[in-house]
Amino acid sequence: MAWASALAAILWFALLIAPWQPWRLTECLEAGSEPVKPEEGAGLVTVLMPARNEEQVIARSLAALGQQGFPFPVIVIDDSSTDATAERAHGAGLPELTILKAPELAAGWTGKLWALEQGRALATTPYVLLLDADILLAPGIVAALLAKARRERLALVSLMAAPAMSGFWDRWLMPVFIYFFKLLYPFRLANAPASRHAAAAGGCLLVARDALTDIGGFGALRGAVIDDCTLAALIKRKAGRPTWVGVTHGATMMRDTTLGSFWRMVARTAFTQLRYSVLLLLACSIIMVLMFVVPVIGVVVGNSMIRMTAWLAWLFMAGSYLPTARFYHQSLWASLALPCAGVAFLLMTYTSALWYARGTRSQWKGRAYDR
Repeated sequence: MAWASALAAILWFALLIAPWQPWRLTECLEAGSEPVKPEEGAGLVTVLMPARNEEQVIARSLAALGQQGFPFPVIVIDDSSTDATAERAHGAGLPELTILKAPELAAGWTGKLWALEQGRALATTPYVLLLDADILLAPGIVAALLAKARRERLALVSLMAAPAMSGFWDRWLMPVFIYFFKLLYPFRLANAPASRHAAAAGGCLLVARDALTDIGGFGALRGAVIDDCTLAALIKRKAGRPTWVGVTHGATMMRDTTLGSFWRMVARTAFTQLRYSVLLLLACSIIMVLMFVVPVIGVVVGNSMIRMTAWLAWLFMAGSYLPTARFYHQSLWASLALPCAGVAFLLMTYTSALWYARGTRSQWKGRAYDR
């Protein structure tokens, strides 16, 4: 136990001093930080919004697009909705709104990418904004995205939408999800043009239309489960174009998060992150137990020396989460409760592996994608 708690402390300290500092939130873009005059923004961007059974949120999302300060076309691609998604979209009253009914899902495609490919065929502007129907944009954030892309000549700019913070599970687990995402895909490395690392957040993603053409459209990643990071990797490595990903308060998730819905969201991609490898799952389990469980056990049952190193590991762990907790207005207790969240995410990963063992690669929005 002594060596395990000491190793946990060393690993957390190594994370804190890593040159790419994945625990920080220095990559941030807010509305108004990159202003664009209306005459400069007009004609530059088309919004593509895939929508499948989004009647509860789509009207608010579209209404927010009408408050961005300049006009742009919006194409909603209705992906076989069985509710009033199309009617609610019409009711938003946007002047340049097109509602496209996506054809039946083609074999080998995931639903979101299939819908986006149908919308891409209609877009003629230099940029397209890929926006999930449950994302609420603050006024001016589209201008900020455009200005950053043009000023830094970026082919892709994406923002990790802030949680709604509307309930217990949303307030506690969604910021932890973003924290873990940054550990897996360090933003500083992903944003460095010379680095092979690539990352993106698919809920709010601005991409140059010619970069999409260069990689072959969404067909180049048609079966991808982690489609946002796959898109960024293709644009960065195949098209040779720079990308950027960051956090924001200017894009917010509207969907209420229950424990069950959050569990399914993480399980949808968790085993894919591990490349469907049992060996990587085993390695992940060992690392997660060492870094999240061992410090707690050491504090509770260890002798004085073990307690000291275990407390040190726990404090390093909490310190690495503090920037995320502050950014999303969480209390100090969220940092100290990180071991519980770590165990929960490991169990979600096991759920993902169990789905795969039963023959399902991923499942989302009523669709299951076989292995």
